[in-house]
Amino acid sequence: MKILVTGAAGFVGYHLSNKLMKSDIEVIGLDNINDYYDPQLKHDRLTHLKENDLFTFYKIDLKDKHDVDALFENEKPTHVIHLAAQAGVRYSIENPYAYVDSNLTGFMNILEACRHNPVEHLLYASSSSVYGGNKVAPFSTNHNVDHPVSLYAATKKSNELMAHTYSHLYGIPTTGLRFFTVYGPFGRPDMAYFSFTKAILAGESIKVFNHGEMERDFTYIDDIVEGIEKLVDRAPKANPEWDESTDEVSESFAPYKIYNIGNNNPVKLMRFIKALESALGMEAEKEYMEMQPGDVKRTYADMTDLEEDINFKPSTSIEDGLEKFVSWYREYYTI
Repeated sequence: MKILVTGAAGFVGYHLSNKLMKSDIEVIGLDNINDYYDPQLKHDRLTHLKENDLFTFYKIDLKDKHDVDALFENEKPTHVIHLAAQAGVRYSIENPYAYVDSNLTGFMNILEACRHNPVEHLLYASSSSVYGGNKVAPFSTNHNVDHPVSLYAATKKSNELMAHTYSHLYGIPTTGLRFFTVYGPFGRPDMAYFSFTKAILAGESIKVFNHGEMERDFTYIDDIVEGIEKLVDRAPKANPEWDESTDEVSESFAPYKIYNIGNNNPVKLMRFIKALESALGMEAEKEYMEMQPGDVKRTYADMTDLEEDINFKPSTSIEDGLEKFVSWYREYYTI
């Protein structure tokens, strides 16, 4: 087994690559190391990964089809875990074309590479954002996701549609993973838990949107990585008898599957802030704000199919997860 992990210098890609190599799996890492957030964090993740002989790294931008094709032809990965993407809901309002380049063109190049260099399984990151303005909770992969409220969400929904097309036309087994608010050590600085920690330690106020009336299905990084690893060798199979009126819409007549991957336990924003304050031993000065464009009030993952298929049961509470993050943060930034 040789696995290509795109976005290997990113948060999930770094932790997943480490986990795979602990199972003696060869990992080919790809990343363009852009400056959406501090590139030094990405370089430091890569430094750790390169200490393992099972890791090979390519600095490639996914929108460069020639380079992507050359990597596939040279390395011949057996599996692909596609995590590289332009992340962030709010940034998609400021810089929409970055999402077209990375999330649409980039994913198209991955699909074409898998078409011409067949792989056993393509897993790719979708997002809980695809549920958009849905009000019925918990969010199920059987729910309609045709009402996104951000361009980021729209590109992730588009990825699911593109994957289905290639699964149908070319028989590529694809699994889409709708991540729910992943957090933990070596995380993304643009995420609330990271920016809150920085502000609190600096004695600055934190912005609490929607006056704290938000809920998120926070999922600790180790739980996410365990779920992905368990799915690698579970490529979906085509079901010629599939009927949209009676069968799961997360499955298909093509070798295609969609999963939620979350904690199945939404946490109120104020509980999250209290847990962070406890881990830091400091109280935050709070600045209460209105809801932001593109944001949603609540995320909540229905995990039924993932529990049934791989016995996935996240085990990390928000209190324990934030303790681990704060410990890493203090060590990494020598605070």
